[in-house]
Amino acid sequence: MRSRRKPPCAAHLIILILCSLLLSTRVTARPFVLVLSQDDLKDGPVDESPDDPSSVADWDEFGESDARSDDDLDPGSWRPIFEPDESNSNSAEEFPINPQLEEYYSSVRKMVAAVSDGGRAMEDVASEIESAAATGNPHAQSLLGFLYNTGMARERSGAKAFMYHHFAADSGNMQSKLALAYTYSRQDVYDKAVILYAELAEAAVNSFLISKDSPVIEPVRIHTGAEENKEALRKSRGEEDEDFQILEYQAQKGNAVAMYKIGIFYYFGLRGVRRDHAKALWWFSKAVDKGEPRSMELLGEIYARGAGVKRNYTKALEWLTLASKQKLYSAYNGMGYLYVKGYGVEQKNYTKAKEYFEKAAENEEAGGHYNLGVMYLKGIGVKKDVKLACKYFIVAANAGQPKAFYQLAKMFHTGIGLKKNLPMATSLYKLVAERGPWSSLSRWALEAYLKGEIGKAFLLYLRMAELGYEVAQSNAAWILDKFGEASMCMGESGLCTDAERHQRAHSLWWQASEQGNEHAALLIGDAYYYGRGTERDYDRAADAYMHAKSQSNAQAMFNLGYMHEHGQGLPLDLYLAKRYYDQALEIDPAAKLPVMLALASLWVRRNYANTFMVDLIDSLPGVYPKADEWIKNVVMEEGNATILTLFVCLLTVLYLRERQRRQAAAGGGGGVAPPPLRPNDNGVPLVN
Repeated sequence: MRSRRKPPCAAHLIILILCSLLLSTRVTARPFVLVLSQDDLKDGPVDESPDDPSSVADWDEFGESDARSDDDLDPGSWRPIFEPDESNSNSAEEFPINPQLEEYYSSVRKMVAAVSDGGRAMEDVASEIESAAATGNPHAQSLLGFLYNTGMARERSGAKAFMYHHFAADSGNMQSKLALAYTYSRQDVYDKAVILYAELAEAAVNSFLISKDSPVIEPVRIHTGAEENKEALRKSRGEEDEDFQILEYQAQKGNAVAMYKIGIFYYFGLRGVRRDHAKALWWFSKAVDKGEPRSMELLGEIYARGAGVKRNYTKALEWLTLASKQKLYSAYNGMGYLYVKGYGVEQKNYTKAKEYFEKAAENEEAGGHYNLGVMYLKGIGVKKDVKLACKYFIVAANAGQPKAFYQLAKMFHTGIGLKKNLPMATSLYKLVAERGPWSSLSRWALEAYLKGEIGKAFLLYLRMAELGYEVAQSNAAWILDKFGEASMCMGESGLCTDAERHQRAHSLWWQASEQGNEHAALLIGDAYYYGRGTERDYDRAADAYMHAKSQSNAQAMFNLGYMHEHGQGLPLDLYLAKRYYDQALEIDPAAKLPVMLALASLWVRRNYANTFMVDLIDSLPGVYPKADEWIKNVVMEEGNATILTLFVCLLTVLYLRERQRRQAAAGGGGGVAPPPLRPNDNGVPLVN
């Protein structure tokens, strides 16, 4: 992108907006992809008013006059328990505690303690929560909905969970709103899901920075599918991490860049560091003494938001101006914001604000494009032009600006600038909403996991899973499978039985697979195929493998080939089996050995059907259960006797081919040998 880049014209609005907010390892959900085409744009004059004005908030997109804290945006947050603000520990007289909140937090503390203690007191805790909920305490109602949804100390009931979350959401509990929105979206009830996600996304946007994009604080995936994700966990050990300690040493020696990075870690709570605005302010102040411009910008943000200091817009403007003079172009966004709102300046000045936003945009700052889009959308200091606003938002979204995704969601929601599309609006709102203050649950869960407090980590991931976070669903399911009873999974009465754990893990993996996690879909298929935690069902296994296969999963393709080869849940079809085996190899070259063995098995079945050779191949898994267990524990984490079977097939093929060669060399001897098959590129005979 060159400077002074203009938005794309309508004729070229066939774009891919790749959301870099999602990780892209092999066990993650697929990156969110938004495809906008000419069909999404409204033809003719743009309707300047929403289709349903009552369904969305006022179009004042530059935030509220007073930025609210995370606790205000997320009432009932578990922050006071997992991340208490020690600076306010002695201010109870100045700020009296709400009795309802105190009762609620007491219940949460007891619930966490009960889980950590093996669940002996969980029934009493659940009764206490139920009593508080009966008095109309919305946060207790949200907690009770969580208990019914997960089956902890209460019989699992989706209807009761929905009812209590509905009561809590009506009274302002944001996490219950998120749980309801996710429930509606799973049921394709988009007209209700979109309204809830819109409100949640708006709250999330209000927590973002004004001048630059907030760092993407993605929930850490604690596993790679089969084993612990050691590299990601190593980088998340906070102050105990060696890299952090080296950085801190460099900062203490006067390195300004290191000072800034340490401040960022403390300000946002990155890489397992406990969030501490006071420490962040101290490090930023040290860095600006050495002329570090990014720290100047962050100090401007801190004073504008009043995070850890008394809000002071004049100081905010001073720091942002200093940063901009050192060519930190994102600072222009913050300066423009202050002029739009009239904060820290004599009066509002839309002309100057637009100039600052244009400077940011000309220097490839996504926030500049976003802010210009807002001005044209609302007609602030410029002639209202919704189509031009849409183009600016698309440029910003292409650069990963989350606020731009929010604006595009509103356009799809209201039909302003883009054709109304509730499913698309719901998906985009959800993407933004999940970056709200409630995402801190993931940080606390990871901290507990790294401390070895598995029960506490599982509880927190389970709460996030209920809210619709795919990574949390995957992490919670993996903890159940990996740690078993040590996961402290709580059932209706005490610790979960094996059957309850399998069923809960199955449910969590299934939810993750619905959101694009190919590994989760594969595990669901395995559960149905082997009867793990559920009745064996080859048809459902095939459906799950098909779902994973649609996401280009080589293992799923191999499994589908195996099922076609054996007629399990799919029609017996050796040709389709070979096609799936070949596709598995195309997707993953590491599958060469098992594919070679599988094709060898197909050769035997094709050329020696209804013989003892096929019977021998089919009987091997049952004949060698000890070998199966050895392979499972030594060779493969989730193996079975199939690999042994296929290896024997390969040996059999080599023996038979050698016998054919000798018979041909000897003149046939009266018998007619089967015609040889054409080998493929891997040296394995092809099925005719």
